[in-house]
Amino acid sequence: MKEIPTIPNQFNFPKEEERILAFWEEIDAFKTQLKLSENRPPFSFYDGPPFATGLPHYGHLLAGTIKDVVTRYASMTGHYVERRFGWDTHGLPVEHEIDKRLNIKGPQDVEKMGIANYNEQCRSIVMTYASEWQTTVKRMGRWIDFENDYKTLNPTFMESVWWVFKQLFEKDQVYHGFRIMPYSMGIATSLSNFEANLDYRDVIDPAVVVSFPLEEDPSTAFLAWTTTPWTLPSNLALCVNPDFEYVKILDEESGQQWILLQKLLTTLYKDPKKAKFKVLAKYQGKDLVGKKYVPLFDYFADRKATAFRVVSDKYVTDDSGTGIVHQAPGFGEDDFRVCIEHKIVTGEGDIPVPLNLSGQFTDEIPEYKGMNIKEADKFIQKDLKQKGRLIRQSQLSHSYPFCYRSGTPLIYRAVPSWFVRVSNIVDKLVENNKQTYWVPDFVKEKRFHNWLANARDWNISRTRYWGTPIPLWASDDLEEIVAVGSIQELRDLTGDQTITDIHRHFIDHLEIPSKKGKGMLKRIPEVFDCWFESGSMPYAQQHYPFENEQKFQRTFPADFIAEGIDQTRGWFYTLMVLSTHLFGKPAWKNLIVNGLVLASDGKKMSKSLKNYPDPNLVLNEYGADTLRLYLMTSPAVRAENLRFREEGVKDLIAKVFLPWFNSYRFFFNQLQLLKTEHGFDFTYNPHMDLKDSNVMDRWILATTQSLIESTRKEMQAYKLYAVTPQLLKTIDTLTNWYIRFNRKRLKGENGIEDANRALNCLFEVLLTLCKLMAPFTPFLTESMYQNLRHYLPPSEEDNRSIHFLMIPEVKSEYFNADIERAVGRMQAVIELGRVIREQKTLSLKTPLREIIIIHPDPQYHEDIRSLETYIQEEMNVRTVTVTSEEQAYGVTYELIPDQKQLGTSFKKDAQIIKKSLSSVSVDEIQEFIKTNELKIQGFSLNDTHLKVVRKFDESKKNYHAQQTIDVLVILDTELDQSLIQEGLAREIVNRVQRLRKKANLQPTDNVAYELKMLEDPDHQIQTVLQSQQETLNRYLKRDIGQYVGQDVIMEEEQEVNGSKFLLALIRQ
Repeated sequence: MKEIPTIPNQFNFPKEEERILAFWEEIDAFKTQLKLSENRPPFSFYDGPPFATGLPHYGHLLAGTIKDVVTRYASMTGHYVERRFGWDTHGLPVEHEIDKRLNIKGPQDVEKMGIANYNEQCRSIVMTYASEWQTTVKRMGRWIDFENDYKTLNPTFMESVWWVFKQLFEKDQVYHGFRIMPYSMGIATSLSNFEANLDYRDVIDPAVVVSFPLEEDPSTAFLAWTTTPWTLPSNLALCVNPDFEYVKILDEESGQQWILLQKLLTTLYKDPKKAKFKVLAKYQGKDLVGKKYVPLFDYFADRKATAFRVVSDKYVTDDSGTGIVHQAPGFGEDDFRVCIEHKIVTGEGDIPVPLNLSGQFTDEIPEYKGMNIKEADKFIQKDLKQKGRLIRQSQLSHSYPFCYRSGTPLIYRAVPSWFVRVSNIVDKLVENNKQTYWVPDFVKEKRFHNWLANARDWNISRTRYWGTPIPLWASDDLEEIVAVGSIQELRDLTGDQTITDIHRHFIDHLEIPSKKGKGMLKRIPEVFDCWFESGSMPYAQQHYPFENEQKFQRTFPADFIAEGIDQTRGWFYTLMVLSTHLFGKPAWKNLIVNGLVLASDGKKMSKSLKNYPDPNLVLNEYGADTLRLYLMTSPAVRAENLRFREEGVKDLIAKVFLPWFNSYRFFFNQLQLLKTEHGFDFTYNPHMDLKDSNVMDRWILATTQSLIESTRKEMQAYKLYAVTPQLLKTIDTLTNWYIRFNRKRLKGENGIEDANRALNCLFEVLLTLCKLMAPFTPFLTESMYQNLRHYLPPSEEDNRSIHFLMIPEVKSEYFNADIERAVGRMQAVIELGRVIREQKTLSLKTPLREIIIIHPDPQYHEDIRSLETYIQEEMNVRTVTVTSEEQAYGVTYELIPDQKQLGTSFKKDAQIIKKSLSSVSVDEIQEFIKTNELKIQGFSLNDTHLKVVRKFDESKKNYHAQQTIDVLVILDTELDQSLIQEGLAREIVNRVQRLRKKANLQPTDNVAYELKMLEDPDHQIQTVLQSQQETLNRYLKRDIGQYVGQDVIMEEEQEVNGSKFLLALIRQ
C-alpha cells in the first residue's frame, strides 16, 4: 500500500512555494498545461503592456493577480488560454530616463548627439528591469509566456501599427491641425487630453488683476484677472460676456476709473459695502465690444489693426475674476477659438507662441528671453507694478495638471499636430461600450461612458525620437501626402529593399518621388504617441494582417482584459477608439477594473517617502499566496482604493492559511493513526452512497456543492469579490464545524467503517477546496494536491498538477435542504451558547449542567434533537432540553410601537392603539409573530407598526440567556464540585496536547506523561488526578505517572487555576 505522507507541524509557506516553483519548472507545468488544452475552445486574453524601465509595484501585482486568477480559472473550465506578456518599450518614459542619464535639456542636445545615437541609447535601457519583472511575476505564481512575449519596438509590431494607421488615413480619419494642446515643458512635447488628466496636484499660483486703459479715454481701464502672468506678453484681446452687466467705478482711494463685472467687485474689495468707490456708469457686455485698449507690452504692436480690442463670448463666467478675460490665443483653447471667430488671428501660422520647446521665452520677448515661464511670472508682475498696471496681487490655491512623466506643470499651447478623428464616432463608441461587460459596472456606466460621450479628436503625434515613426511622407506644403502601411510598401516606394528596422534613424533619410511634380516627399518628423501603439496591440501582437489572420479572427474581440481604473482614460479608451474605427466593434467582451493601491496612510506609494514595504520582502516573509489572497479580498477588486497594510497580509496566515493547512494535516494524521492502531488503509470513493451517512457528512458535502455552484456562477460573472468570501467561509466551516465536531469519528472512536465515511467526506472537501482555490492560491493548493492525488482513482489524463485538472461540476445528489436547515439551526444554538459562556467567563472545558432551547415549532425541535449529541459535546453540557414552554422559564413578551409609523397610518387613533398594547395576551403576540397581523380596537397592525421583544427573567442567578429573532437559548451556569473537577481535568489534557504540539510529535508517536506538583493549593490538581482518572484516560489513552525524569523528550512548567506543576513527555 502507498506510504502515508508525514505533514510537519511547522510549515514555512514561502519556502514551500519555492519548492513548488522548482516542481513546476521540472514538469514544465505552464507549457504542459497549454499543450493539454490546445484543442479546447480558445479563451482570448490581452495583456496591457507595462514599461520595463521601472520595477513592478503593488498596482502591477494586483492587476497581474486578477489576470492570473481569471485565466487559470478559464483553463480549468475547459478552455485554451494563450497568455503572452507584453512590453511597452517606446515613448516618453524611456526618453526621460536617457535625458536624466545624459543630462539632455532639450531638442538641441539630441540633435547635437544625433538621433541614431540617442535612439540606440534608448534601446539599450528598454529592458533594464525585464529580469526583475520576470522574477517577481514568476514568484507571484502568475503563469504567462515571457518567451513568446511582444515588444512594441519589434519591427513586426511596428509594422502592424503602420497598417492600423494607414487604415484610418485611407478612411479620412487622420488630419493635420493647429490646436491648443496640453504641453509638457519637461519632455518638450504635447500630450493627449487623457494624458493631461492623469496627474492633478494642488498648487499655489499668482492671481493678479491687471489694467487695460481705453484708447479713447486712458483715465478709464478694463480690469482682467489671471493666474498665468506669463501669458500677458502674448495678450491680443479682452473678452466679456455679452449678457452680463458691467460697471464703471471710481476708486476713491486711488482716484482711478475701472470697468469690471458688478457681481465681482469682491475681487477688488473684501467687503464692497464698506469699500470707498462710486458707480459712474453701467453697461451690457455687448455694448463694450469693439472698444480698443492700450496693450500691456509692445511685443506684438504691429497687430494693432486687428488686435487689442474687446470681443464677447458666453464662455466668460461670473464665479471668479473680474468678468473680463484676457486673451492669449497661443495659450488657451477658448482664447484660440474666440480670437479666430472675431478675426483677431486667422489661426494659420499667425498665433503668437514666443516660447521654445522647453517653455523658455524666445527672442520675441527680449526682456524675459531664456527664462522659463514660471520663473518669469515674478519679473512680469514686478514690471507691471512699475508701470502702474498691476491693480491687485494675491495667490490662489487650486488643482492643476502636471506631466505624469516628468512631474512638471503642463501648459496649454498652440502646436501643429496630427489627429485621429474621434468626435465623429462618439455615438458608435457609446454604443460599443454598451456591448461590453464591466466589473464593477458603475465604471462603465459613469466614468467611461462620460469620457466617451465627451471625447475629442486624439492628438497621436509626438515631437520626439524613440517611438514608431508616423508613416507619412509629405511635400513641404502638405498638399501631397503618402501613407505607408507596411515595410515592403516602403521598400517599393523608396527603392531601398534592405529596410528591416523602421525606427526614425533608419528611415528618416528615405524619400519618395512625388506624383504631382513636387520633387521628393520627406517623412514628417513626428512619432506616434505610445498610447496609439498600446491601443494597436490586439493586431500588432499577432503581426496582423501580415500573419495569423485566422488566429486573430478567432480571438478578437478579447474574451477578457483587466487593468487599473486609471486606464479608463488610457488603454481602455485607445483600444475602444481604434477597434471602433477599424472594425466597428469593441476590442473586448469582459473587463475587470481594479482600484489603486495606496500606502497605509492613504497617500500615493512613494519610494522617496518609503511609505510602503518592498513587495519582494513581503513575498519572502509571507508568501505569494498570502499576498494574492490579500489583494483578491480587498476593495481594490471592486475598483475602490486599497490602503495597503502589511499587517493585513500577515493576518491571513493565522486566519485562513494555518486553519486550512491544519485541516489538511489533520486528515493525514488520522490516516497514520488508523493505520498504526487498526491496520486501516484509506481509499477514496468518489461515488459514496449517502443514504445512511452521518448528518454532518451529508451537510458538509451539500455545503461544498453550494460552494461549487456559487463559484461557477460568480466567476462566470467575473465577480472575484463575490467568490473569495464564500471560499474563505467554507474553509472556516470545514475547520471550525465539520472537523471540530467529528474528531472522534475521524479518529475511529465510532468504528472503522464510520471513520472511513468521515475521511471520504473530508478528502472530498479538501480536494474540492484545492481545485476551487487553485486560481487564487496556486502554490498551497499544488502542495496539498501532491499528497492528496495519491488517493485518487487511476486516470489516463495527466494529473501531475492541480492546475491540469478541471473545476468540479456540481453533484446535485449531494444537496439536502433539510440537513442544511437542521445544521444551520444547530450552529445558531451553539453560537448563542458560546456568547453566554464568554459573557460569564466560563471556559468550554468547564462542563455545565444544562442547555435549554426554546422554540415553538415542532420541526425545529426535531432538527435540534437529530444533532443533540453535537450540541452536548460542543457546549460541554450534561443535558440538552428542547421545549416550547416559554412561560415555564420566565419568558415574557412586549410589543414596542413604532411611533412614526403608527402616527402615519392611524393619525389621532395611534394613541388609542398604544394604550391598548398592554392588554394583548401572550397567545395573541405569538400568533402575531406567525401571521404578521394583529387586530387592536378594530385596527389591523403589522410588523411595520410593532416590534416584538422577547424578555427573559434573569432573576434566577444561575440561568442566563441569549436569543435571536428565531430562538432563545438558556444556560444553567451553576457549578458544583464534579463539574469544576471535570473542567480542571480537561485543562490538564489541553496542556498535554499543547506540549505534544510544541515537541512536534505526530498523533502516532507513542509517549508517556509524567507530572510533578510544584504548588497545589487545597490539593486541587492531586484530587483531579484521582477523581477524574476516567476522563483523563478517555482523552490521553493512558495514565499520567509520577515524575521520574528519565528519557525526557520535552518538559515544561504549567499552571492551571493557580496550581503549578512540571509536565514531561517521556520517550517509550
